[in-house]
Amino acid sequence: MIKPLRKAVLPVAGFGTRFLPATKSMPKEMLPVVDRPLIQYAIDEARAAGIEQFCLITARGKDSLIDYFDIAYELEDTLRQKGKKDALEALQPSSIQAGSLTALRQQDPLGLGHAVWCARTFVGDDPFAVLLPDDLILSERGCLSQMVEVYNQYGGNVVAVSEVPKEKTSSYGIIDVASDDGHLVKVSGVVEKPEPEDAPSNLSVIGRYILAPEIMTHLSKMERGAGNEVQLTDSMTKLIGQMPFHGLRYEGTRYDCGSKAGFLEAQIAFALQRPDLQSSMRQILRKYAHEGEK
Repeated sequence: MIKPLRKAVLPVAGFGTRFLPATKSMPKEMLPVVDRPLIQYAIDEARAAGIEQFCLITARGKDSLIDYFDIAYELEDTLRQKGKKDALEALQPSSIQAGSLTALRQQDPLGLGHAVWCARTFVGDDPFAVLLPDDLILSERGCLSQMVEVYNQYGGNVVAVSEVPKEKTSSYGIIDVASDDGHLVKVSGVVEKPEPEDAPSNLSVIGRYILAPEIMTHLSKMERGAGNEVQLTDSMTKLIGQMPFHGLRYEGTRYDCGSKAGFLEAQIAFALQRPDLQSSMRQILRKYAHEGEK
């Protein structure tokens, strides 16, 4: 019997050095895309997929991520007294039911695998999702919701995959493909950041995973991989052959908000999806496109 997916781990302990000085006193995951921080998009995607329990893997100086999902009594009371119903409604998604949010600290920056291992007690014997807020996905139906459909059918492990240029494989975990029907990929291996000449394909794993709890046994060995870090992909490969392992070519567009260019592109894309901003955003884009032609 396939256990329902109800837990999610969100690794958010990174320093966000590519966004300094903005991230000097503000977690990268709190940077807003339009009017919601990156962490909110990840939580919303998880909730839409049926996730009920959340675990943030944080670090020193990132308490604002926890505060964000608390109830702001003073603010809400002020808005209520002033009759600002729209503002009150806008706050609702930023609250998480009491007892549903756990925060754990990754005391040493030893890699994504180590960050996930920090959630071992939270995970217990249950399957769990991992969402990296840097990967922001614009789609009609959330990427994790699409993955849950695959998980509910096959169980085991599911990762979101997308094609990358061959010359950029050294920046990603790359799938070794057993079979591929254009939608669902059977995974025979995962290689972390291979050079283009060594890459088994150009299908990369992006920041969405559904994993079996057995992965914690392998992560606990703290074996170092690429970059001398504990790589999640290295432990994922040890589950292949023991249980189903699929890659999903998800529907939607991924924006790499860990880079400045990707973050700026996400601002434009998400603003253009908003009925209240579409018209003004198009005018702004036409203005700067026209100026660029001069």
